[in-house]
Amino acid sequence: MALRKRALFLPAVVTAAACAPFITAPSALADDYSDLLDILQAKGSLTKHEHDTLLAKHLSRAASAAAAAPSGATRAASRSVRTASASVTRHAAQGRHAVGSGYEDGIRFDPGAPEDASTRAQMAADRAEASARSAQEAMLSTKNALDSASVVRVAKYVPGKGLTFKAGPIDINFSGFVNGFYTYNSPAGGRPVAGGVSTGSSGFDSSSVRNGLLPAGFILKLSTTQSGIDMSAVLGMYPGVDNAKNGAFNANTGGSPVGLGTAGIDLRQVYVTVGTKSFGTVKIGRDLAIFGSDAILNDATLLSVGSTGSNASPGNTSLGRIGVGYVYADWIPQISYMSPVYHGLQGSVGVFQPLDEFNFAGGDSSGRPLSASSSQHSSPMVQGKGTYDFNIGGVQTRIWASFLVQHQQALTSPDLDASSRRSAMVEAGEIGTKITYKGFQGVAYYYRGSGLGTTGLFFDGIANNGRKRASEGYYVQAMYNFTKKFKLVGSYGVSNLYQAPGENSTLLVRRNQSEVGAAYYSLTDWLNLVAEYAHTESAAHGPNKESDNSASGGVILLF
Repeated sequence: MALRKRALFLPAVVTAAACAPFITAPSALADDYSDLLDILQAKGSLTKHEHDTLLAKHLSRAASAAAAAPSGATRAASRSVRTASASVTRHAAQGRHAVGSGYEDGIRFDPGAPEDASTRAQMAADRAEASARSAQEAMLSTKNALDSASVVRVAKYVPGKGLTFKAGPIDINFSGFVNGFYTYNSPAGGRPVAGGVSTGSSGFDSSSVRNGLLPAGFILKLSTTQSGIDMSAVLGMYPGVDNAKNGAFNANTGGSPVGLGTAGIDLRQVYVTVGTKSFGTVKIGRDLAIFGSDAILNDATLLSVGSTGSNASPGNTSLGRIGVGYVYADWIPQISYMSPVYHGLQGSVGVFQPLDEFNFAGGDSSGRPLSASSSQHSSPMVQGKGTYDFNIGGVQTRIWASFLVQHQQALTSPDLDASSRRSAMVEAGEIGTKITYKGFQGVAYYYRGSGLGTTGLFFDGIANNGRKRASEGYYVQAMYNFTKKFKLVGSYGVSNLYQAPGENSTLLVRRNQSEVGAAYYSLTDWLNLVAEYAHTESAAHGPNKESDNSASGGVILLF
């Protein structure tokens, strides 16, 4: 703004003060004018170019006036010109640019030459074109620098999707969650049930600060595309907050609340994926299995506690609705394939590390095992699933169905001869649906198996006589979002285990069931507050029953 004011003000004032006097005024005025220009330049009111241009105009006018004036005036004007010329010479001797040495950026003056509007317009157009070209080159240079493999960028953050860094052609995603709950469990009494999930027969109330159905989780995923093939590598670490205890379930074994203990680290995910959009995706490594995965991923207690399991000595996780509505899918080494989505349909199938039959129920009153075990596998476990997603009248719906098959070999038990080479083919299937309409969400699920067992895969699935036990279960769940931040959830689930033909195990669990009610409040995009109540019951094939009640409150942070 100051420069513009000088451009408008100085030519008028200085020219008005200079034109007439140099025709008749004495030489002293010419010296004063030159000094004035020097002072204005020294104060920064004139640039060097402006100073020289004004001085050149002044000299030109003074020379013209000298030619037309009387002899006395001519001599005075000549002295004025010589004085002004000496001023110019003095500036040049001080190392400054001479008049006409070129235009500087900013205001430009034409030293006495006739103004050519066409020439000035062309020059302005040339300068604008050069400026645009320079800006475009700078933009391309900046873009090339940002696209360089040596520059790491951060993608736009989406809540719940983690942080994604882009290092050249590689996307690095880091996501996870952390939770903690205070849980108070109160046994309602009863007698022990072998394979039951209730703590009712323990006889003591218990308090704990623990994880819920989820432990903490930190997942690192690297993905890229090479030769048209999409690929990724995933590492998922799931530590707990309570002391770990060595046992058959490793970090998931019941905890050990004694001094100097340390928490367990569960490396559940270690796998790679390879595929294309048209072919589908192949997964190789350890990850959540196919059968039962939708059941647990849609279970609301995934973000809370549910049935506590062992609350007096909590492990890495609670049970949630595991064993009281579905069998745990588990994290299993696999080679699996998932197809592209075609009109809402998608299929997946895979071969998995075979798992042993396991005597989870323990022994009877005499210590005799209640279930058979196995340790030999000549063929893999096979699982597959189909899903269908559609929307009718604003109701979003997903339907899924899956199967599981595994051949259990070399079964062992007190009732089986070691040389009998007894085996069994385990089979299971499931079906479920999830519907979402505005603020409402509902889930319904059912499974049935032969030799599958209950709670965990192949837990108590085969009796001591080598015959398979049938099992089935279901859960229903309703959730309503009253606001964008607050929602209530209620669910009910059952898991049944039936005796094998010819079996009479009165202590063996027949039924586990629970009712759960919970409230969730999203304090921020990351932090969720949770309050929950759960009632759990277990009943044996004989008269034994037990039940308990628990209340939990805590937070879960997801990023």
